[in-house]
Amino acid sequence: MSRPFTAGARPSTSAGTNPPYLDPSSYPETPTTASTASSVQWAFGGQQRPYTGDGAGDDLYEDDEYVESEDEDLFAYLPPSTAEAQAQQQQEQQQQQTAHIQPGSAPLASGQPPAYPTARPAVSSPIPAPPPMTPVHAATAYPRQLPPTASDQSFDRQTDPEMGAPLRRKRSTSSGIQDLPGPSMSEDQKYSNKVDGATLSSLHFTSSRRSDLSGEFDPQYEEEEDSPYPEVRASVSNVDEVEMPALTFRVWSIGLVFAVPGTVDHAADIVSYWEIHGLHAPINDYDIPRWLGGGTFSFNPGPFNIKEHMLLYIMANVAVTPGYAMNMIIVSEYYYNIRLGAGFNICLMLATQLTGFGLAGICRRFLVWPASMIWPQNLVVCTLLNTLHAEDDESGQGITRYRFFLYAAIAAFAYQFLPGFCLLLSRAFRTFAGSGRLFGVSSGLGMGVLTFDWSQISFIGSPLMVPWWAEVHVMLGFVLFYWIVVPALYYSNTWNFAYLPISSSHPYDRFGEMYNVSRVIDIGTYHLNVTAYDSYSDLYLPATYAVTYLIGFALTTAIIVHTVLHHGQALLNGIKSVKIEDDDVHAKLMRAYPEVPDWWYLVVIAVFFGVSLVTAHAWDTGMPWWGMPFSFLLPLVYTVPVAIVYAMTAQAIGINLLAEIIPGSLIPGKPLPNMLFKAYAVQSMSEAITFVQDLKLGHYIKVAPRATFIVQIVATTLSAVIQVAVKEWLSANVKDMCSPDQAHKLTCPHGEVYFTASAVWGLIGPTRQFGKGETYHPELYALAFGAVIPIPFWLWQRKYPQSRIKYVNMPVLLNGPTWIPPATGINYSSWFVIGFLFQYVIRKRNFRWWSKFNYALSAALDSGTLISLVVIFFTIQFPLGDKSLNWWGNTVYENTDDYRGTPLLKPPPGGF
Repeated sequence: MSRPFTAGARPSTSAGTNPPYLDPSSYPETPTTASTASSVQWAFGGQQRPYTGDGAGDDLYEDDEYVESEDEDLFAYLPPSTAEAQAQQQQEQQQQQTAHIQPGSAPLASGQPPAYPTARPAVSSPIPAPPPMTPVHAATAYPRQLPPTASDQSFDRQTDPEMGAPLRRKRSTSSGIQDLPGPSMSEDQKYSNKVDGATLSSLHFTSSRRSDLSGEFDPQYEEEEDSPYPEVRASVSNVDEVEMPALTFRVWSIGLVFAVPGTVDHAADIVSYWEIHGLHAPINDYDIPRWLGGGTFSFNPGPFNIKEHMLLYIMANVAVTPGYAMNMIIVSEYYYNIRLGAGFNICLMLATQLTGFGLAGICRRFLVWPASMIWPQNLVVCTLLNTLHAEDDESGQGITRYRFFLYAAIAAFAYQFLPGFCLLLSRAFRTFAGSGRLFGVSSGLGMGVLTFDWSQISFIGSPLMVPWWAEVHVMLGFVLFYWIVVPALYYSNTWNFAYLPISSSHPYDRFGEMYNVSRVIDIGTYHLNVTAYDSYSDLYLPATYAVTYLIGFALTTAIIVHTVLHHGQALLNGIKSVKIEDDDVHAKLMRAYPEVPDWWYLVVIAVFFGVSLVTAHAWDTGMPWWGMPFSFLLPLVYTVPVAIVYAMTAQAIGINLLAEIIPGSLIPGKPLPNMLFKAYAVQSMSEAITFVQDLKLGHYIKVAPRATFIVQIVATTLSAVIQVAVKEWLSANVKDMCSPDQAHKLTCPHGEVYFTASAVWGLIGPTRQFGKGETYHPELYALAFGAVIPIPFWLWQRKYPQSRIKYVNMPVLLNGPTWIPPATGINYSSWFVIGFLFQYVIRKRNFRWWSKFNYALSAALDSGTLISLVVIFFTIQFPLGDKSLNWWGNTVYENTDDYRGTPLLKPPPGGF
């Protein structure tokens, strides 16, 4: 199947043995000038690298290759703090080792030509005005033999020995998926041996991998500068076509069609599928009437391109997820019987979503423009779009990325029928038998259990996109807290854990049953009935739930301290409008587009924070005057620290715990203001991170920032209004909505969870659980622990910068296990095994394959599995209703203590 040619879609990728970072401290340069006039020598790592020829016209030769160190590959790519430290160290190293070469010290007319370094020397000397001549560049670390002259046809038939692929003419903008070149490191400079008497005085350096070809052959063959990160090089194009249309009529017509049904789950994936089938038909141009000013308006400015597709994706990505504040609206109306009207609902939805949009724009200088902010999840999307929009591979060497994506997606689609419907038992495979509490996957810890169900493996994120160093942190944190600490607490019956299931997402009473919130609510006022609470039971948490809160307290302070220590200077520079990092190629390409002024985003923040104040006080919500400013303070403080971790590790950190504890302690016994405080704080930060992620996506695809701004704000506003309209329509036409026996399964499961949380934290309050003398009061000491734990690692790193301790990132280690519950050990162990296979073994052993196919495989598995689950639900499960394949393979797990959640100890009849 042929696909349209689109510019800017070729991912410039890396391969071979070059590392993602080149540490200059490992390769000392000591330039020395020969005492005689016949030679110039460079001592480079103790070994000379001379030319082998006797004069101009000889072929370039290198006698060895750089071997990637285990340290660089194991922890690639590094956290931003480490990357910044290495960049600074490299800059200092280059400044200290500047070479001073006098142009007259080594006449090149002598018989022995000079030896040139393969690293990036800093040459400084009085430069006389040389005559016009061929540019000379730095030499590669790979052998290259090219003729002195070549025609277009002969060049196209040449084979690049560095890359193992035929050399081709460089197009002005490229979208082909080609065999992957080596990384375009700034140190990979080239020299040509086409020298004459003014060579030294005419030296100049570029960051091009093939800049020598520009002097000896056609400039079209020059390859561009690329990202310093191999993951980005493998996924994101390093070229752009500024004239490519982006904000077209197609974007608005198609994007709004998919944005209107904002409740459709994963509409972004459907948009990607639609692109292949029906978006290439041309639409005629229409002339604007002369009385309207005249001119021509084109509905179809050209073939459907990757920038239009990216804007469609962003619109759908903004619209598909229902607003978190909708949970508050549903719970207040259907559980607390408090109806504030459609006006309140629209104001709440707009305030919570668009305040985050304004925050995202202000954070661009910290989270979008720096190259170290990788955003791994965006690399999968870029790979998918580049694959869909790329030209057919012309090399004929191996399978193309597009065909690989199709095969993998079809295989994932077919396989998902096995664990998704036919054989539920196949979701889990134990490596050995044992106790259901330790080795179970329902209410156990999942020790020694693996799964081949991709929906379970990717439950905490695709292991093919999370960097290896982050996966190690996540698994270490999980093993430490849930396979060591939790069993120790449970089997010692600490805090009565042994009377409850070891892992569950529900609170319990003193009889070992799920906590019945309705028994402690005053139905008339919907406030806490203290007498009923005292006579019924305190609230108890299972072991994993309690440990999750323990980690949450530590993480609350650890992420702030870690960010200040490792990124404080960068954030301060950003506030002062000082550049945080040198621009990479993508930031340089984005200079062609006008940036969105900061005051646009500040106006959005001011307007919709004002809307939040109107929402809280124009209706009777019971919110004190300081409630909304305090709620806004949480996302204001935590957005940047949380997003930095998310941008580097794809591990999301939530502030739900803070957003529940603070209002629960300050506004006790009042569920409505508690829910309003939480909805505004949580969704503002969540939306800010979502918008920043989309801004980085537009940055990678080279979409004009103002186009991204427009589609984001329009799609968000439309989505908020549509969600409220749909909810109002359902309220008017479905009388028993949110009831357990609702005929159409409109039982509001997310509302049920939100209601339980509002009752626990808003009604009962954190004081009755974590106050002095209460069961879980010792967990508050984790706040101090979290504030202290990053400091010793930071001090050790400063004293011993080459120590492995520099890779320790405490927020990532603490945050990794917080998916439990509802996740269990089977999700983590399987996720880590797959991550080890692809992000370490394959990446280390076959980097070329990994660069070309890793992210395409992740996108294919996600897409195939999702489509399969949708097909299974709508074609099999939904028509059958409660019916299913009731045979041993689908029911055997229901007869286990793990499935029933049997505790270790039976609670006493009178409670514990």
